[in-house]
Amino acid sequence: MILRSRIVSVLALGTIALAGCSSEKPTSAQLKPLALKEQASTIVKSGDGYVVNWAAVLTNSNPWHFGENAVATVIGRDAKGAEVVRMDQPLDAVPPAGSLAFTGQAAAAVKPVKVTIDYRSAQWRPAARITSAFKPFPVSRVLTTPQKDGTYLITGEVSNPFSLPASSLVISAMLRDKAGKLLGGGSTFVDDVVAGRPPRFILTVSGVPKGAKVESTEVAARTWGSTGRPYEELALGGALPVYTSKPVTEPFAKDRGRQAFPSDKQ
Repeated sequence: MILRSRIVSVLALGTIALAGCSSEKPTSAQLKPLALKEQASTIVKSGDGYVVNWAAVLTNSNPWHFGENAVATVIGRDAKGAEVVRMDQPLDAVPPAGSLAFTGQAAAAVKPVKVTIDYRSAQWRPAARITSAFKPFPVSRVLTTPQKDGTYLITGEVSNPFSLPASSLVISAMLRDKAGKLLGGGSTFVDDVVAGRPPRFILTVSGVPKGAKVESTEVAARTWGSTGRPYEELALGGALPVYTSKPVTEPFAKDRGRQAFPSDKQ
């Protein structure tokens, strides 16, 4: 009877502990807001006015929630402070404990002297998997080529680490100077990305300040859409094993056992 009562007590304590843990899950009010880590903008003269280019990075410090349906608001003002350009840009979902690099441009009839980027608060949704399940999309063979017109041509390949095909991915390239300062960026799309067949992407970055020297290019790929559902479906489908290719050499004629080298005889 004593042993049985102790078991019941332990089970009761375990139930209380689990209830306490479930009550400690953060609510929407307790989640940290998205943070605008950095931003850059330039104004370029065009045939009928001006073109405002921008690039920015949003971060999500919450490890268990997607930040969804956020909207960036880009405002340009002239020397008198009057608003000459405004654009609301719907943003893709920001993954748990991840970041979102986004770019854009808008036309303005009057030259703005100051451009600011802000965003509306995101809606939070719990992620179905842990943070490590959301594998990054590997980018390789990135080449940055300056053009005569002052733009930069960015090419490369993007891979899919998941077993399911990615229907659409957004590729964003961020250009930085020697000190790591963000100079500008550009984005493009690739569709039907299947594991083992990395497609090539091509994009152009315009509006880099004159005289600025580009020293590095950061390229990131993400799923497209204001919600994290596409990314979550890929993660739920499972990631591919690291080694998927078959050996090309013949096996040993005789198994060498557990030791790679036989011990020396004394």
